[in-house]
Amino acid sequence: MRRTTTMTVRLSGALSDYVAGNVGENGSYENISEYIRDLIRRDKERSEREAHERLKAELVRAFAAPDSTFHPLLASDVIARHKARTGE
Repeated sequence: MRRTTTMTVRLSGALSDYVAGNVGENGSYENISEYIRDLIRRDKERSEREAHERLKAELVRAFAAPDSTFHPLLASDVIARHKARTGE
């Protein structure tokens, strides 16, 4: 089930003017909510793209490493390392 959250954001000055210029008859968005949702979606996509690039870079380094640097690792060790990094 999807959850809907209502949020209040206060903008003034240049930020308020900028948003107003992007909404309505002269803007790209019909309303402020549509604009904010698009900004959040784009930010989410950027964040996911950056995470993907970090993972790719890590894999490239791993595959480029000499075989002598590899050592056996148990799944439980990987899970523990992940929990330590994420604070779970």
